[in-house]
Amino acid sequence: MTYISDQKKIRKKILELTHKSNSAHVASNLSIVDILLVVYKNFVKKKNKNEFILSKGHACLSYYVILNFFGYISDKKLKTFGKNNTELMSHISHKVPGVVFSTGSLGHGLPFSVGKAFINKKKKFYCLISDGEINEGSNWEAFMFTCHHKLLNLKVIIDCNKIQSLDYVKNVINLEPLENKFKSLGFYVSRINGHDHNKLKSTLKMKTRKPHVIIADTIKGKGVKFMENSVLWHYKPPNKIQLIEAIKKL
Repeated sequence: MTYISDQKKIRKKILELTHKSNSAHVASNLSIVDILLVVYKNFVKKKNKNEFILSKGHACLSYYVILNFFGYISDKKLKTFGKNNTELMSHISHKVPGVVFSTGSLGHGLPFSVGKAFINKKKKFYCLISDGEINEGSNWEAFMFTCHHKLLNLKVIIDCNKIQSLDYVKNVINLEPLENKFKSLGFYVSRINGHDHNKLKSTLKMKTRKPHVIIADTIKGKGVKFMENSVLWHYKPPNKIQLIEAIKKL
């Protein structure tokens, strides 16, 4: 399987289901596809029991599509996204096969991941958070705890797409210089292109002597030019004409 063809299939499903359900967060979903694809293709598998936690629960659709892609949920179940009485709600639910923890209210996934990594040093954990989410103070408590207890079995991945719900991150609370902040806490810091599959894989494979945080620079709305780097598409779903155009652009 090639990453290029896989990511196109996944992005196409995200676009179709967002349109069909008239749901929000299409751009947030598109920005993390490559990260999820690399994590599930190489590090989190049914047989190895490693765990992944999506803290930015509003980007649940990309996660559902990935879980479908790797055989955790059926095509039939995936089609229920956004419908009444479905388990596939618009924020991630632990009732979905393969999901460890329900998230949606930001700032909860990382502390949960840290707690799990602390009590089970033999397992590896991968937690994906958003850059806007770093505004939440609970994350900083979790960052400090991670370094104090040297949790080398946890990889923290930041989807750094530089846009949050209503504005650019730098206009809300400027996070930069982000690397320096994490280094001062005691992290080993990697900053990479979050859409480079080979770089993601090699960075996630790294064995470090300090807890590892990976700042993955991504493009919100990645893959669809008219959605990329636009605040508008945090909440706006594509209409029929926009859906057709978006799929053509993949």
